[in-house]
Amino acid sequence: METHAGQLFLQNSQSPDLCELLGLKDYMGVMYVITLVEKVVPVSDEHVKVTEETFDGVDVVLYQPIVQESEPNLRRAVIYLHGGGWCLGSPRMSPYDLLARKIVTELDAVVLSVDYRLAPPHHFPIPYEDVYRVVKHFFRKEVLAQYSVDPGRVAVSGDSAGGNLAAAVSQQLRKEPGQQIKLKAQALIYPVLQALDLYTPSYQQNQNMPILPRTLMVRFWSEYFTTDKALFRAMMANTHNSPESSILLKFVNWSAFLPETYHKKYNYSAPAVSQGAEGEAAGVDEPSRSFADPRASPLLVPDADLRFLPKAYILTCEYDVLRDDGIMYATRLRAAGVEVTHEHYTSGFHGAVMFTVWPTDFLIARRMISNYIKWLMENL
Repeated sequence: METHAGQLFLQNSQSPDLCELLGLKDYMGVMYVITLVEKVVPVSDEHVKVTEETFDGVDVVLYQPIVQESEPNLRRAVIYLHGGGWCLGSPRMSPYDLLARKIVTELDAVVLSVDYRLAPPHHFPIPYEDVYRVVKHFFRKEVLAQYSVDPGRVAVSGDSAGGNLAAAVSQQLRKEPGQQIKLKAQALIYPVLQALDLYTPSYQQNQNMPILPRTLMVRFWSEYFTTDKALFRAMMANTHNSPESSILLKFVNWSAFLPETYHKKYNYSAPAVSQGAEGEAAGVDEPSRSFADPRASPLLVPDADLRFLPKAYILTCEYDVLRDDGIMYATRLRAAGVEVTHEHYTSGFHGAVMFTVWPTDFLIARRMISNYIKWLMENL
C-alpha cells in the first residue's frame, strides 16, 4: 500500500506503537507524509494529455491519448482507484502516474484516476461514496462522449484498498435500478475484501511481513471506521464481531473457500463473537455495522449478488496478509458463474506494483504490470 519512500518506516511491524512511544500523537498523520513525499504534478507529454478535473465534487486526474485525427475512434477506459488503506495515497503519487500513462499508451485508453477523500478525517462510507459518485458521473452519456469512450468497454480497477473499492462499486452498479451502462471488467490487485476474520492463514503467515504487517492492516481497517482505539484492540484480538456480523462469517470461512494448498499448517477456528457486554469490544457496535456492510467488505455478499458481475482479474501475492481475501473472492465468483482470471505470484509481496520508480525498480513489479495490462488488452 505504500511506496519506497516509506519502506524503512514500515519495516517494523510495531510502527503504530513506536510512534506513540515517541510521542507522535497522530500515527496516520505521520504515515500521510509518505503520500506527500511521493506526490508529483501530473503533466501532459507528447503521448498523454493530463488534466485535473472535478466530477460531482470529487477531484480526479484524467489521462487521455493524444491523437492526431480530428475525429478519434471510441476507446477503452479504466477507472483506477489507488491503494493506501483508505488512509493514504493519491493519484498524484509517481508510481500511479506512471501506471496510468502506461495504460493509456499501451491500450489507447482513457484513465480516470480518482482522488477520493481519506480516513481518518473521512471515515467509511465517504471514500466509497466519493468513488461511486465519480463512476456514476463518468457513466453519463454526454461525459463518455466528451472523452470519446466506448460505453461498452469500461473497467474499474484498483490495488489494495483501491481493489476493495473497485469490487464494492462493481457490486453496487449491478444492483442499481435503471443502470444502462455497465462495467465490462473489474481488475483487482491484491485487494482487501473483508474485515470479519483477521486471522486467516495469510494474516497469520505474514503477520510480520514488511510493507504491510498485520498490525498495520488492522490499523487501516479500524481507522477506516472510527478513531476509537477500542476497535483497533478488538480487531487485533479478532474479537470484534457482533452477533449481527457473525451471521456473515459463513461467507469468509477460509476452510471452505481456500484451496487446501493455502491452508498451510493452520486450522480453522471461527472468530469469537462479542455479546456487547463489558469488555474490550463492548464499544464497537456502531463500527461493527460498518464492517459487516458489503460496501466495506465485498466478500460478505450472498452468492446471488455475485452472479452477473463483470469478468474479473484478481492478482494475489504469497507474502501478503491479504492473499486469502483475493483467493476466497476468486473461488466464490467462479462458483457464482463469473469469468475469473486469478494470477498468484509465489514470490510476490503486498505493494509490489508500486516498486517501479528508482531506486526500487523491481523486476516483479514490471512483470505484474505487464500481465495486468495484457489481461486488460484481451478482455476490455
